[in-house]
Amino acid sequence: MEITIKQDGKFRYIEEGEGEVLLLLHGLFGALSNFRGILEEFRKKYKVVIPLLPIYEMPILDSSVTGLVRYVRQFVETRGYESIILLGNSLGGHVAQLYALDQPQKVRAMVLTGSSGLFEDSLGGGYPKRGDYEYIRDRTAYTFHDPKVATKELVDEVYEICNNRGKAIRVISVAKSAMRENLSRLLHKVNIPVLLIWGKQDRITPPFVGEEFHKLLRNSELVFVENCGHAPMMEKPQEFNMILDEFLQKLKVAA
Repeated sequence: MEITIKQDGKFRYIEEGEGEVLLLLHGLFGALSNFRGILEEFRKKYKVVIPLLPIYEMPILDSSVTGLVRYVRQFVETRGYESIILLGNSLGGHVAQLYALDQPQKVRAMVLTGSSGLFEDSLGGGYPKRGDYEYIRDRTAYTFHDPKVATKELVDEVYEICNNRGKAIRVISVAKSAMRENLSRLLHKVNIPVLLIWGKQDRITPPFVGEEFHKLLRNSELVFVENCGHAPMMEKPQEFNMILDEFLQKLKVAA
């Protein structure tokens, strides 16, 4: 399917389908392609929205997790969305949790997959070295259980980010802020239904992180995906969509 990027003021985003809003938040090195499987499947019955988070362009003083939360809050207000189902991968999950804590009246439910907020081993313990394509390819592959998921296109995207000084500075700033912004003492305040979809072989936010989220989020359920790393919606899209659909159906029944 062809994806159309829309513009509303400073906000660039995808919006496909009609119905309840399913808002997807990508991670630090994330791209729209990360959510293609979700978009194709769920735009048939939901309004699927993917804001392009300005991680690489935002003012350096705003380059933080809280800066991204402010951006999402402004985006939601501008678009007039209500009763959102938030879905976040990696850093996007971190932003989703902080947004849900800040704007509880806006969020009906939340889905976290490989989320930061408690512990993360970013790209295998170090920021990719500029100019070293093989190293960046290895670190990108580290994200997945099956290294073949790290296509040349994906590696090239990460390589370009790491070799652009302005983008690299912002990525480091956001990553450091995420490390500082531990949510363990706040998650008891989250009362909405939460689905945790975790790769059983996730090395960046390992399975024990999913278990800890499950313990701290009182109204949560945890599902592990076998033979899967940090981005289940990319590595196991069909299984991910089945798990997500089951959760969304339960929300409809509860409503």
